[in-house]
Amino acid sequence: MGLTSNKVLALAVLAALLLFVATIWWWPRLARGGVRAVAGRVGLLLATQLALFAVIALTANRAFLFYGSWADLFGQKQELGVVVDHSADRSHVRLVAKQQPGVPGGSRPAKAGQIHKVVIAGKQSRIDTPAYVYLPPEYFQAEHRRSTFPAVVVLTGYPGTAENLLKGLRYPKTAFELAAAGRMRPTILVMLRPTVAPPRDTECVDVPGGPQTETFFAKDVPQAVSGTYRVGTAARNWGFIGNSTGGYCALKIALHHPERFAAGAGLSAHYKAAEDPTTGDLFQGDDQERKRADLLWSLDHVPQGKTSFLVTSSRQGEHNLGETLEFIKRVKAPARVSSIMLDSGGHNYNTWRREIPPALEWLSGRLRP
Repeated sequence: MGLTSNKVLALAVLAALLLFVATIWWWPRLARGGVRAVAGRVGLLLATQLALFAVIALTANRAFLFYGSWADLFGQKQELGVVVDHSADRSHVRLVAKQQPGVPGGSRPAKAGQIHKVVIAGKQSRIDTPAYVYLPPEYFQAEHRRSTFPAVVVLTGYPGTAENLLKGLRYPKTAFELAAAGRMRPTILVMLRPTVAPPRDTECVDVPGGPQTETFFAKDVPQAVSGTYRVGTAARNWGFIGNSTGGYCALKIALHHPERFAAGAGLSAHYKAAEDPTTGDLFQGDDQERKRADLLWSLDHVPQGKTSFLVTSSRQGEHNLGETLEFIKRVKAPARVSSIMLDSGGHNYNTWRREIPPALEWLSGRLRP
C-alpha cells in the first residue's frame, strides 16, 4: 500500500478510532494507583496521540505531496537502476514505462493522451535523470501524425519529486482540460524535478567541477526530447515553468537562453540562487557567476532577448512580493513580462493549483508548433 493510498489513510483512521474507544473502555480500570496502572494510562494516551498525528500527517501529505512514497519518506532511492548505453549513437531518452493520464478516454491514447516515464541522458552535461513526458491525445490521432507540437519543461521545487507534478499539481489533467476547452494548444509536457544530483540542490547552476545543471536543462533536455518526440528545435517551440526553486530555474533558463526558450513562467519563484548546506559551494569563488545567478542583476547587466516572462506572487502570504515587483520593473524590450498577483496565497500547492491553469494558457499563447 502506497504512502498516499486511500487504504493507508483508512487504516490510520481506524487505528485512531479503536485506540480512542480502548482508552474510554479501559480508563476506569486504569484509574487506580500503582506503576502498572500509570504505565497503562501513559501508553494508551501516547498511542492514541500518535495515531491521531499519523492521520493528520497522512492527510496533509495527500494534499500537498511532500513525499510521494515510503522510500521518499525514509530517504531511500526511489528509482530502480536503469542501464544507459553511453556509446556515441545512443538514444538520449530511454522509455521505462507508459501510464494513463487519469482523464476521460482511459487507455486509448488518441482520446486521453499518454504519459511516458523516461530517463533523459544529457549529451553535454552527462547527467541522467528520470522524467515524465505527457503526450496529448492529438499526438496519437491519425490526422496529426505529421504534426509537430510545442513543449514545456515543468519543474517542481526542491527537493520535490516528479510525481508531484502529476498527482499534486495535476499538470497533465489541467493541460488536457484546457486543450479540450480550446484555451490551450495541445502541448507536450516534460516533467522533472530540479534535483538532478540528489540530494544536492544545484539551483540550475553549472557547478565548477560538479553537476552541469544549467547545461542539462537549457541544452540537453530540448535536444533529447526533440530527437525523440515530434517537437521542433526553435525557441518558439519551447517554454519553461516551475514552482519555487523550479520557478527560479524557469526564469533563469529563459532569461539566459532566449535562443532556446521563448517563454518562462516562475510560480512563487525566488530570484537569486540559494547558498546553504543543501547547495554547497555552487560558484567556487567565481563572483561573476554568483552575480549571473541573481536574476535582478542579470536583467540590468545581460542583454535581454525576445523572451516572455510570467511571474506570480500574492499580496498576503508570499515572501517574494517585493522581488517580483522589482523583476517586473527591470524587464525591458524586446523582452516582455506578465504577472499573476493573488490577494492572498501561501507558498503551497493550493496556491500553485490556482495559478497553473492561467499560466499554461499564457505559455500556450507564446509558443508555436
